Amino acid sequence: MSYLGANHKLHTMKQNRVFEVLTISMIGALLLTGSSMLFGQSNLPGLEENWARWRGPMDNGVAPGGNPPHEWSETTNVKWKSEIPGVGHATPIIWENQIILLSAIKTDQRVEPEKTGEEKDEADWMNPKSTDYIHKFTVISVDRNTGKILWQTLVREELPYSHTHEFGSWASNSPVTDGEHIYAYFGSHGLYCLNFKGELIWERDLGRMEKHMSFGEGSSPALYKDKLIILRDHNGQSMLHVMDKSSGDIIWEVKRDEGTSWSTPSVVEFHGETQLITSATNKCRSYNMETGEVLWEVGGLTRNVIPSPLYADGMVYLMSGFRGNALLAVDLSKASGDITDSEAIEWRYAQNTPYTPNPILMDGLLYFLKVNNGYLTCLDARDGTEYYTNVKLEGIKNIFTSPVGVKDRIYIAGTNGSFSVVKTGKAFELLSENTLDDTFFASPVILGDDLFLRGVKALYCVSNP
Repeated sequence: MSYLGANHKLHTMKQNRVFEVLTISMIGALLLTGSSMLFGQSNLPGLEENWARWRGPMDNGVAPGGNPPHEWSETTNVKWKSEIPGVGHATPIIWENQIILLSAIKTDQRVEPEKTGEEKDEADWMNPKSTDYIHKFTVISVDRNTGKILWQTLVREELPYSHTHEFGSWASNSPVTDGEHIYAYFGSHGLYCLNFKGELIWERDLGRMEKHMSFGEGSSPALYKDKLIILRDHNGQSMLHVMDKSSGDIIWEVKRDEGTSWSTPSVVEFHGETQLITSATNKCRSYNMETGEVLWEVGGLTRNVIPSPLYADGMVYLMSGFRGNALLAVDLSKASGDITDSEAIEWRYAQNTPYTPNPILMDGLLYFLKVNNGYLTCLDARDGTEYYTNVKLEGIKNIFTSPVGVKDRIYIAGTNGSFSVVKTGKAFELLSENTLDDTFFASPVILGDDLFLRGVKALYCVSNP
């Protein structure tokens, strides 16, 4: 299918769409809960019983309950292992019995792309991945209990427009759901709304992006009540779009003075006001969720911002770790206007911060990894007191995943298939080291007593027998 261009035109499903669906029965009625949280989707029934977005129910990488094993291998505590077609580094989401994944599946159809000398020099220097082959951009549903593929929906078939990082993929933006619809975002290759039968409801083309040094795409969509949020920071005109989730129509959008970033926006309800908070290199900004007005902004992060804003107890934590180190703890009760040199910055930390992995906050303690390496730091979230820093996780080399937590432990996945499980607390304690025969770029997911790990070759469910 040819690329539709950056004209913001909404397209409904057409009869000639290549559409592949293996049907299943509808999922059961949603469980109602009385939970009230300070994040987007706070009023969504069933939120705590599902993993509706890539950082989980609380948007912080922490599972509210469950007890998965902390030891496993290819032959121990693997409930099932399922081969997934194509490649996708997007973290899975789970609703009821369905695990939703995104994948770019390479076909046998080859197209010779046109490359300028400048593009070739850049590719040779940074070694990004490119392809001459048409790919099928596909949404996949997997049975949570068995690992069986329930349905696959092809939403677009074309030559990937841009390069991606050598450790990236053309399906790195994680989906999000409200329990009724799935919102699958393939960046420059379109935004799609599907139901849980895999049927396409609407699609929208927001145009192509020009990412810095052909590093590829990865910012994930966010949901808040009836609104779908897409952040598109790149080397062209960066934009923040807030859309009607039922139709894809733009409610409001703002231009941003930003270069490339990969951060996912966060939505916070604080003192009766809903803030849409974004992290980026020039400024981190908070927008009024209803109007797009900038409520506060702050500079001070490094280039190539990837970690998303993290919120807890009236504080927002902003960090980055490319060619420098920056962590800002923002007190929302004091944040208004330009807060760069104001008392709203409760504390700062300038070492060992992450480049790619998101931080995690449990029981008042903030944990994060150094750059893309297996070195862990633990700080007091309220005042920045350092309990330990730069502790080496043996066996883990590169890390492009983000840690997840449950109960009193944190699960950390290395790219090379090495995993560390660390006990929470002010003193470092390693509980276990584990390995699998795969490569991992998607972040772990914990739901109940199950740990889900998406590798390049397979999706694993780790669980006690």
